[in-house]
Amino acid sequence: MSKEKFYVVWKGHNPGIYLSWSDCQNEVKNVKGALYRSYKNLEEAKGAFSLGYKKSIKKDSKKYLGAGPELNSISVDAASSGNPGIMEYQGVDTRSKKILFKMGPFKNSTNNIGEFLALVHGIAMMENQSEKKTIYSDSITAISWVNKKKCQTKLKRNKDNNDVFILIERAIFWLKKSNFSVKIKKWETKLWGEIPADFGRK
Repeated sequence: MSKEKFYVVWKGHNPGIYLSWSDCQNEVKNVKGALYRSYKNLEEAKGAFSLGYKKSIKKDSKKYLGAGPELNSISVDAASSGNPGIMEYQGVDTRSKKILFKMGPFKNSTNNIGEFLALVHGIAMMENQSEKKTIYSDSITAISWVNKKKCQTKLKRNKDNNDVFILIERAIFWLKKSNFSVKIKKWETKLWGEIPADFGRK
């Protein structure tokens, strides 16, 4: 069961505090440079909203930068040339950046789908290891889809991306039958820089 979270939107259609990720998504959708973040309780969310984005991030950075990411972990990411376009995804060792898996390129797909498939691939791989390392993703959307055990893409299936949709179906089937124990954490890009699995195409 997923823990309750509170979502602060500093820059969106209607800045404020939201109780669900879907509501937060609606508020930041199509907003260029949207600023938002999740918090574990209402008190933290209210404090962050009152401080404003910059001061809040600066305050949080002391906590995050002090510990930093767990280096004994794996990181996953995806890249898409066009949206939809040519997509690929990979998983790497966070410390060494050694590639652990790399899939694609796939035609007529999206970055969100790649992030989702990368995360599921990483989870499944870790479940087969004796040491279940934490997995980092910089995609809130992918983490949300994994938690819901759904791929909520609006992309239509066609002959060019049929292989991608087969992977999506397999991923959802695996998530629904698996009671995985691997920890998933959000990579804090603004504090730690680009995730080690980044394709470097920005």
